[in-house]
Amino acid sequence: MSIWSRIREALRALTRGESLSDVLARLRTPPEQTVAFTIAVIALGAKMAKADGQVTRPEVAAFREVFHIAPADEAAAARVYNLARQDVAGFELYADRVARMFADDRAMLETLLECLFHIAVADGAYHPHEDAFLREVARRFGLPETVFRALHARYVPGAPPDPHAVLGVSPGDDLATIRRRWRQLVREIHPDRLIARGLPEEAVRLANRRLAAINHAWEEIRAARAAG
Repeated sequence: MSIWSRIREALRALTRGESLSDVLARLRTPPEQTVAFTIAVIALGAKMAKADGQVTRPEVAAFREVFHIAPADEAAAARVYNLARQDVAGFELYADRVARMFADDRAMLETLLECLFHIAVADGAYHPHEDAFLREVARRFGLPETVFRALHARYVPGAPPDPHAVLGVSPGDDLATIRRRWRQLVREIHPDRLIARGLPEEAVRLANRRLAAINHAWEEIRAARAAG
């Protein structure tokens, strides 16, 4: 059964009076976590679109870069999106439920936040309301400020390209400390590990990009320290 078939199965609960956020809260076991991750990205993406007041074609295309949607599955994806936009519940409820769902897997929460950054900047702009939205989502996910700054440095147009921010370290840290952090990040976001945790295979593309950025940041810092 494809992920979208499983999403359609999950959405059948809505006919029994459950809300989309209720459905999301029930998807806790590993087989369903892939479904939960996908619904969470769509739902929070829909809430984020309300934050800046518009949905652009580049943002839709960015979502399709994260999740391959076959023509037969477009209706299911659109239903999740529209349900989230119409839900009177605020994005805070969704963010809190996702945070509880992946409380023991920070890498999953970081990847979900990265998906939202990817969608937010797809139109070449970063709206102040999107910034406030993403900062609050990161806070509710329980992610440290260093994670937000790292994604901000990588994704936001015009943000200073700081390799220390990408790794979540301080320029005053010694090279051994920075190396340990780099190795930790590489272990945490290795694509095979994320797939094993339930991340949809399509979304692993972002993990590969993040891994490349992390390796580039480490090499940049190492070369600068070696040059003195």
